[in-house]
This record gives sequence, C-alpha cells and structure tokens, in this order.
Amino acid sequence: MRTAVELSWRLLRGGGRNNVLGSLLTLAAVAVSTGLLLFAVGADHAFLQRAHADAWRHPGKPAANPSMIEALSTDYVQGKPITVVDLAALRGDAPVPPGMTRFPKPGEAWTSPALARLMRDLPAERLAERFPPPAGTLGRGALVHPGELVAVVGRSPDDPAMTAGRGAVEHLGTTGGPSRIDRFTTGASWSAGVYLLLAGLASVLMVVPLLVFGGAAARLTVARRDGRLAALRLVGATPGQVVAITATEAVLTAVAGAAAGLVLYAAATPLLTRITIAGGGWFAGDLWPGPPALAGLLAAVPVLVGVSAVVGLRRVVVSPLGVARRETPPGMRAVRIAALLAVVIAFGAVGGGLIDMGRAGMIVLMVFLVLAFLAINFAGPWVVAIIGHLTVGTARGPARLLAGRRLVDDPRSAWRTVAGVALTGFIAGFLALLNAHPSAGEPRDELKLAVPYERSAAVAEQAKGRLGGLDAGVSVRRIEAGDGPPAADARLTATAVVTVTVPGGSAAVDRARTALTGLVPGKAATTPADDEVTGDFLVADLRTGALIVLAVSFLVGITSAGITGTSAVLDRRQTYAMLRLAGTPLSVLDRARRQETLIPLAVMGGGSLLTGLLFGLPFAQGFGLSGLAGLAGFVVLGFGGVLGASALSRPLLRSVTADPAPRPD
Repeated sequence: MRTAVELSWRLLRGGGRNNVLGSLLTLAAVAVSTGLLLFAVGADHAFLQRAHADAWRHPGKPAANPSMIEALSTDYVQGKPITVVDLAALRGDAPVPPGMTRFPKPGEAWTSPALARLMRDLPAERLAERFPPPAGTLGRGALVHPGELVAVVGRSPDDPAMTAGRGAVEHLGTTGGPSRIDRFTTGASWSAGVYLLLAGLASVLMVVPLLVFGGAAARLTVARRDGRLAALRLVGATPGQVVAITATEAVLTAVAGAAAGLVLYAAATPLLTRITIAGGGWFAGDLWPGPPALAGLLAAVPVLVGVSAVVGLRRVVVSPLGVARRETPPGMRAVRIAALLAVVIAFGAVGGGLIDMGRAGMIVLMVFLVLAFLAINFAGPWVVAIIGHLTVGTARGPARLLAGRRLVDDPRSAWRTVAGVALTGFIAGFLALLNAHPSAGEPRDELKLAVPYERSAAVAEQAKGRLGGLDAGVSVRRIEAGDGPPAADARLTATAVVTVTVPGGSAAVDRARTALTGLVPGKAATTPADDEVTGDFLVADLRTGALIVLAVSFLVGITSAGITGTSAVLDRRQTYAMLRLAGTPLSVLDRARRQETLIPLAVMGGGSLLTGLLFGLPFAQGFGLSGLAGLAGFVVLGFGGVLGASALSRPLLRSVTADPAPRPD
C-alpha cells in the first residue's frame, strides 16, 4: 500500500502540465459537488432544527396529571404573524419553556428580539399595548428563525384566555388549545411536517445529480489515465497494483477537493442565511449538519470518487493491450433504455394514486425520482451512441462527421459533458407544473371576530366603545351551519361574525387590533388577508424552493459541462494535433466539438424535460407564466451555459493543437 501511495504521489507531481491540469479539474469538480452536497444536507438539518424549535408551542393532548395549561394563537402587525403562546402553571414544577430561564409568571410577557424591537419602534397603541409588560427576551431555543415575532404570555389558570377555545384554523398550526399538559410537545407540527417533506423532495432533486457529477469527476481525463495504467499493466504491474494506484490517486485528489468544498460552503453560509423561507431567514448554525453527519459526508465523497475510479478500470485490468491500441470498446446494450422505460411505465401505473397516499405517497415519489435520475443517467450513453450513428449517417460536412464519429467512439464521455444539463431538464419539467397560486387580494381593512350568535350584539357594542377614537364601522353577520367560518365550539349551532371595517391603511388596522385585544378571550381579530398568510407563505416558499433547486442544478450542469469539456480536450489532444497536422482547420475542430455536445443535449435534454413533466403531472397545480418561464430558462441557460463552457476551452484546444510533440505524461 505504501508503494502505491508513493507511486501515485509521484505520478501526480511528475505527470507534466496537462496531468496537473487534469487533477485540478477533478479537484474543482469534487469541491463544487461537496459544497453543494453540504448545502443540500445542511438544508435538511436546518428544517429539522426549525421543526424542533416550533414543536413546543403547539399544545399536546391533555395529560392525566397536568402541570400547566398551554394555548396558542396568532396575532398580526403590519401583515406579519405574531405567535402568541399563553401559559399558566398548575403546579410549582411546571417545566421551563425552551428559550426561557423560568416559567412565566401571570401578568408578564417574554418576547423575541425581533418583536421587542418592533414594539419599541411602533407607537404603543399599534402593538405594545396588546401585551403585558415585557419581563424577558426569548432565547434561540424558542425561535424558528432570527426575525420571528413571538410572545409568551404568563396567565393564571382561571384567566378566561386559558379556558376559551382558540378557533377553526387549528389544523394549520396557527392556533391550538388550551390544553392541560405535563410536558411540551416535541413532535413536528403540521406545517413543520410539510416543510420537512418538501425539503426531503428538494434534497432528492439536488443530491442525486450531485452524486452523479461527483462520480463522474473520477472519470475526468480518463483516456490519459487509462493509457498510462495500461502501460503499467503491460510492463508487469498486477491488477491489484493498478487498482491501488488508481484508488489512491483519486482519493488524494478527492480529499483535497472535499476540503475545498468545505471552505466554499463556509464562505457561502452568510449569504444562505438570507434566503427567506416561511417568513424568515436562518440561524447560521442550523445550516451546518451535525458533526457525525458532516464527518460522514466529508469521508463519503473521497470514497465515492475512489470507487467510481476503480469501477472505470475494467478495460485496463481486463484488456490493457486494447487500451494501449486505443481500440473502440464494445457497444452498449439496449437494456439501458429498457430500464428507463420500465421506470416511466411503473410510475405511470402508480403515480396517479400517490397524492391520496399522504406521507407514504411522498416517500414513494422520492424513490421514483431517484430511480428516474439513475435510469436517465444509465440510458444516456446508449442514446448518445444511437445519436452518433444517426449523425454519421446524415453528415454532409467534415465537422458533423467528426462529431458523429466521436459520439460513436466514446458515448460515455460525450454523455458526461451534457449529463448535468440534461438532468436539470428533468427537474425543470417536474417543477414546471407545481405552480400553486397565492390568494387573490383578500380584504385587509376588515377585522373579523367569530363569536356565539347570542353574544354578538354585546360584543359589537363593546367593540364600538373600544374603537371610539377611530373611524371604524361595526357590523354583525349571522353564520348558519356550513356557511362561512365554522364555529369555534362545535356545541354551538349558530355563530356570528363581528366585522370591523377600518379605512386608513395598515396603521389604522393595527390600532384597531390593539383596541380589540382581549375583547373575545383567546381570539385575535384578523382580516381575510391574515387568514391567507400561512398559505401564501407556503406558495412563495414553493417558488423559492423551486428556484433554489433549479439554480443548484444549473450550477452543477454548467460546471460539469465546463470541466468535462476541458478534460475532453486534454484527453484527445494528440488526436486534435494530428488532425491539425493533416490540414484540418481549427474552426472545423471547434464546430465538431460544439455539435458533439449540442446534438445529444437537444435530444436528451428534451427527453428528460418531457420525462420530468410526466412525473409532475399527478401533482400539477397549474402551468402559467412561471412554468413557461422555468422551461424557457432551462432552454436558454442550458444551451447558453454549454456553449459558454465550450468557448472557455477553445484557448486550450488552440494550445494543444499548436504543438503535437509527445508530452511526458
């Protein structure tokens, strides 16, 4: 093993300029893959931390021997939600809430830093007068994100707010209780569970192409390395020695790339904390996976690259003479495309029922997405070879003929250049149909309070008294069963909605909210627009998540195209040089390179996009302009990125064809 390490190190150091450049390309590919893998894994960890921080505020089921009463409600200011947790101790040993140093006493409030700042900045009649005097600041453990508005209000057990039901939107996680409990809930709430599932789906869409890219990194400049290793085999090296040399060289490069990826992710973390999801950014610490997961990921990347490099040695080990002679490898079998068709047919058979399976359906979908990615990557080289034969048969010029012959000669290398962008086409197609629409301009100047019908007249009169200094109108509308908001208490057969119309913008509405605080115990006056905030957050987050996934996919695809395109020039530099000596113009070689990339990209990118649309059909929420923009963006950025990557390697092509003399590597 020591000999293999020493020999690998010598080959890395003394392989000449092109060898060093090839190793740097591999290092760069591994660094990008590692950084983006850390982002994908870190995002899952961050959503899990949010779920933990959110869990305690949702009252659980009543306990046999309760120590406290907990209730949850949601107030609003300037259209932003304020999470209000009411707590009342039943015994002296009531557990201390997360982020607090003690259980709150009756008549005091603990606020988040962001809410405390807002209470200082706004006039008291707009916000601060809704809560008891602040007694402390909530710590990190009580908050979902740094800018969250949260208030924990201490009350006595006989306070009316600790006995009144909270409302009809409890299933959305914005209200809950009151409930007599003995400990705080630790399980994910409904909304946190939705975000965890969506984060898992996004991770699948990002991680699988990254693993494909990371595995392909080990095959960069493969022809150069295979030729060198075949020469070692022919002079007496055993298969075990060749495997050890290859694995060591790949792992050494990958370790350096993984370290560079770690630094890259650390540098990007401050920017990532500003991505807004569910109304706020992120704590930087949440974006880092735990030490075991981080160590496992950094160790797995070199192992993946090493395994991928060893798997690619089959030809060298079995037929070193064929490699040395540069014989064309045997053609691939049609079973590759059959595997992709099998996955598509299987999804077509069960995909329509996934949406009714809930969480299990989401897990099945993730499995199908992984299979689809792997099947497309497996079928890609076979399709490229078929495209190469068709291109050769229809060629009418030297550039097209050269491109076709290259596709037939080495379809795997051609596929590696376009695989990233082609897989992005699948993601763009899948996300194009997931375009839920936000609420359509619900009124923001009508505050509503649902009350039992027999109390509605009294509540309306009290509201008029509290709103004496404001230009507001108060009305009452009876709600029959099945008409409008359901009753807060299922035992009531008739309810009413007291509506307060407040012209004058958000400032006047906030003053009216403050004046109405406590009018109906346990309930905050909300506008129809407030009731849509949670849904609008989710719709906006779906778009943000789709853009992030597409951005990561494009970054992977275009980086892959640039790095693999450059490594392909290094691999074929002697062939290019011989063609130049034979009189082939550089422009013809350059056109051949572009066509060698664009022709399979058009076919496989289009096919992947259609496959993605098929997989997204069962969950279609509408196409619209955003879906069209996503597909147009894929076409423009995909082809533009590949053309740009090809242009970047043109100086290298000119350089390697200028001097056809053999190099020491």
